[in-house]
Amino acid sequence: MLHEVARLFRGRIEARVGRHGLSEAQLRLLMRLWKEEGATQARLAQILEVEPISISRLLDRMEQGGWIERRQDARDRRVRKIFTTEKTRGIRDAVKDTAAQVMEEALAGVPSEARDIIYDGLETMARNLGGGADLTAVCSNNKEGQPREAGMEDQP
Repeated sequence: MLHEVARLFRGRIEARVGRHGLSEAQLRLLMRLWKEEGATQARLAQILEVEPISISRLLDRMEQGGWIERRQDARDRRVRKIFTTEKTRGIRDAVKDTAAQVMEEALAGVPSEARDIIYDGLETMARNLGGGADLTAVCSNNKEGQPREAGMEDQP
């Protein structure tokens, strides 16, 4: 069930953000970079659960499209860090708003108390299975009533 909801969630976002010409994989990468600007290629491959050669090809396409830029690490010339560009930063709010809208559509009819239980349960499951990785669940508000950051890599 989790896999199916995640698939539908990603598909809905990709359909709406597709006008920017980004694939789901590219969107997932950008969502991560917005949280972790300057991540290494190796780190991005690990997070996105793809082989290093696959991330390299993805980054090649994104660099050619003007979405990202690669920079050598000042301390280790073998390491390439990835940064967003002005073009990418220009669509950030629209993409995040779209993700939040899709989440609200997915949660339509779910009472706020049940939402808190769902989010807490998913966060616990992610911690249990992810060895403490930062896998904050997406939702409109946290327990303090503050907006949680929406992101495709964080969906249920």
